[in-house]
Amino acid sequence: MDRESFSDDEEDRRHLIHQNDTTSTTFQIDQHHLKTPNSSPPPNNFLFFFLNKRYVIAITLPLIIILIFFTADFKSLFRTNLPSDSITDAGSNAMRESELRALYLLKQQQSRLVDLWNRTSSLNSTSTDSIQHLTSLLIDQISLNSKIQQALLSSHHLLDSQQQQQLFNVTDVTHITACSKVDQKLSGRRTIDWKPNKNKYLFAICTSGQMSNHLICLEKHMFFAAVLNRVLVIPSAKVDYEFSRVLDIDHINKCVGTEVVVTFEEFAERKKNHMHVDKVLCYFSLPQPCYVDDDHVKKLKAIGVSMSELKTVWTEDVKKPTDRTIHEVNEKFSSNDDVLAIGDVFFADVEKEWVMQPGGPIAHKCQTLIEPSRVILLTAQRFIQTFLGEKFVALHFRRHGFLKFCNAKNPSCFFPIPQAAECISRLVERANMPVIYLSTDAAESETGLLQSLVTLNGKTVPLITRPARNSAEKWDALLYRKKLDGDTQVEAMLDKTISALSGVFIGAPGSTFTEDILRLRRGWGTASVCDEYLCQGEVPNFIAGDE
Repeated sequence: MDRESFSDDEEDRRHLIHQNDTTSTTFQIDQHHLKTPNSSPPPNNFLFFFLNKRYVIAITLPLIIILIFFTADFKSLFRTNLPSDSITDAGSNAMRESELRALYLLKQQQSRLVDLWNRTSSLNSTSTDSIQHLTSLLIDQISLNSKIQQALLSSHHLLDSQQQQQLFNVTDVTHITACSKVDQKLSGRRTIDWKPNKNKYLFAICTSGQMSNHLICLEKHMFFAAVLNRVLVIPSAKVDYEFSRVLDIDHINKCVGTEVVVTFEEFAERKKNHMHVDKVLCYFSLPQPCYVDDDHVKKLKAIGVSMSELKTVWTEDVKKPTDRTIHEVNEKFSSNDDVLAIGDVFFADVEKEWVMQPGGPIAHKCQTLIEPSRVILLTAQRFIQTFLGEKFVALHFRRHGFLKFCNAKNPSCFFPIPQAAECISRLVERANMPVIYLSTDAAESETGLLQSLVTLNGKTVPLITRPARNSAEKWDALLYRKKLDGDTQVEAMLDKTISALSGVFIGAPGSTFTEDILRLRRGWGTASVCDEYLCQGEVPNFIAGDE
């Protein structure tokens, strides 16, 4: 279950990022936008026009067929030479002949749709988002076409299966998947080598929001440490989260190939408990230097960390961060001091495209640097093997504190449950994955209604959540043995891991919990072309007034 919770309005603002707000974290990925046939064509894309024309014909053809089917006398329009023993009393059954002719025309349409899909598939390596979305819609039409053919054939009991195959040769389209994996092109990744001076440290400080925000803050600190050739000091659990319970710290060093991060305890041992931050150069100046409050400074002092005076290097507001370059970072934050701090950098915008790329900006030999601990990863895999199987959709259904947050945006991102259920049902049908893993903080009244409304082919789609511990179940035995069970942050990371391993993911727009899942999916290569935010492209059909 999603463990993000908030105590007041200020926490709501600090834990959430605006989906369309350019001031939000750089780890927020761009959404896929559907390009309509009237949109301006991409440059050098004659084939795109060709595909769009074929696409329009392909989509409208079924409507024309249905109109003709109900208004025309097919017997007078078409003549077919069917085997004399295939249909009893064919002359007196014009409706049957019309149905069979409709099947023939649908078969022709399907052939053209498959050909068009093959053409778009050959463009996947260089296609735009428009082509990818067009491909998915074409697959939807091919699948619908196949269902229509099967439905029409089902009424013809006088035709045996061999005659059906002989007459119409209905194409098996089950091999065509609408939700293929995204090619992340990792081989072309732009990277920076992290080769720190072993005696120079960057002291990480993260204060904004909950665990997801802090993980993003840590990842950005890694980039700064790589740029400044410093070892990163992971914050102490006494002033921050206990990262060692959810992250594999050693994994980071192994992936880079040298020691690039140390725990606070290791740092304290090396400094013989004389822990002094020699220079504090604040990345943010507003609303307060380094985005660090007095309470955090007191906590640092309580564990023996002293700090020099906080200095701001430029005017930078967390609400309106400026796009910065690696050269600006080097110019402003390079120092010969042993221990440097730059404050909370969750909102920092430095080399956005570089930092956001799959696998991150730092050169390493793994899929991603910041990832769940091995224990959490194995537990997630065991849960999937027990309850979900290979093909499942993961849904992050954020509700707590989200109504007010979303209604402050234009348009709102808080959807009535019936509307949300329709969006989810459409994607489940498109993905052909009839089970959903639900990560949510919603009340049972909401999840119960959602469960009753999410359907596929007239059947309710199960919404699976993690059950309470049961000694008869062994999927969570590792957590129990390592004394990690019952830890809310461990459970939140477990939710992220399960969701990151799903076939298709539906996220909550504006939530850093969702953004961290999308980051893992990009790094692990599990991202799908069908991944999207809940009811993406729609607006709520009802919005409450302001207070």
